[in-house]
Amino acid sequence: MLKIFGLNRYIHTTKMSSLTKYAPPANRHMTKLDKSFFITKVPLCVIEFPDPKNISVFSKKFKDYILRIPRIPHVIKLSETVKNGDKTLACDNGIVRKGILLSDSISNMDDVEKKLPVEAKTFLNEQNATINPYEYTLDYDYWQAEDILRAVLPEEYLDEIPTGFTITGHIAHLNLRKEFKPFDSLIGQVILDKNTKITCVVDKVSSIATKFRTFPMKIIAGNDNLIVEQRESNCVFKFDFSKVYWNSRLHTEHDRLVTQYFKPNEVVCDVFAGVGPFAVPAGKKGSIVLANDLNPESFKYLQENIILNKVDSMVRPFNLDGAEFIKQSPRLLEQLISSCDNGKIQLRLKSNRKKHKKNEHANVVENKQSSQQPPEFKEIIIPNEISHFVMNLPDSAIDFLGNFVGLYSKDVDANIKKVMPWIHVHCFEKYGNDEDLSMEELYSRVHARILKSMDTNSTILPIETMSFHLVRKVSPTKPMFCVSYKLPAELAYKK
Repeated sequence: MLKIFGLNRYIHTTKMSSLTKYAPPANRHMTKLDKSFFITKVPLCVIEFPDPKNISVFSKKFKDYILRIPRIPHVIKLSETVKNGDKTLACDNGIVRKGILLSDSISNMDDVEKKLPVEAKTFLNEQNATINPYEYTLDYDYWQAEDILRAVLPEEYLDEIPTGFTITGHIAHLNLRKEFKPFDSLIGQVILDKNTKITCVVDKVSSIATKFRTFPMKIIAGNDNLIVEQRESNCVFKFDFSKVYWNSRLHTEHDRLVTQYFKPNEVVCDVFAGVGPFAVPAGKKGSIVLANDLNPESFKYLQENIILNKVDSMVRPFNLDGAEFIKQSPRLLEQLISSCDNGKIQLRLKSNRKKHKKNEHANVVENKQSSQQPPEFKEIIIPNEISHFVMNLPDSAIDFLGNFVGLYSKDVDANIKKVMPWIHVHCFEKYGNDEDLSMEELYSRVHARILKSMDTNSTILPIETMSFHLVRKVSPTKPMFCVSYKLPAELAYKK
């Protein structure tokens, strides 16, 4: 006989839609997060079979009548005791009891009789199954960040819930609009709770306003540790997020230049190196890098990251103004060559651990002797010419291009023409909301700015010789480009 318990004990007179059932309760006056407020009990019904195998049988036969709600399992563990009418039954045999939840359209025992098909009730009778009322508890942990914020922020702001952020190490970085600033700690705490890898949430207080491209920030949730370790391009970068410039959205651009342009044994000059997102991967690839940054904090962490990633033989750091670094780059390269024995870098080779272990099993004594031998090195001849300049300072890098004019005019032997380096300059090209510009028109604008900065014309530096790459759109009317072109000899040797 089909046993239906608690018929009169669990009748709900209020009908709730699925949307209401699974939405968190709202509190538009909450200023400090109260997790206990979000505890909600959803009325359901649960089936228990004497033979647990019938759970899967019922699920297949009557799949339209079992619970299908994201992040709520329809098969649940039942407590060690369950109320059977007025009796309490105990489970003392050590077996984990399981039940299957019926669809939320069957929310009470009246619904079981009205909505469960005859075939299903017949099957339950035959298997001696029981149906009981069941309350499924939803709490703060169930809902996602957007669900919680929709329940606590003012209704007029619900069209654009501020759940977007970038992650750098353990830090989530938000850029809250003015209207959301009064709720920053509430928003920050929700984001902190819903992202297990985040331990600190910061909000950008105002725009970048310093020459070092840093911006004032406010910690709105979590700890105050702003020293991060960020993994990118198979490298580890350590830095103080509040004192240096770092943009996690540029990782594909870092990879693009290193992969497509920089080659082993070539010299790369990184004019605005920051903490090394171009320089360190290029050094790992085998390029010889002169890396520069004016910010003392960036320079400090650039040095640390060079050591951390074991590229100190390939990457040399400098703390100069960008213009001075460009002008001095040929001399800096000469100094590097003269500081190395015979103009060669001694690059330590990685040991073959697998081969080492194989030899260890073959001959322990021989292996001990070989392990005492000095490590092997590879000699790299440093070229006397620079192959690439990378200029990742999009707000003003174009203004530095004039420093390349006459770059090689002071060479002792002007008859020996150097191979001209590639220049990779990053820039913004902002335009008005009322302008409808094609990419070709934007390229022309950038080209004109480059010509002006280098005091030249399109005959010497035609736009056809330039490669334009759209890095990203900072806003709908503010694209960021990387323009790659070879420095014309007419400009490099100009007196």
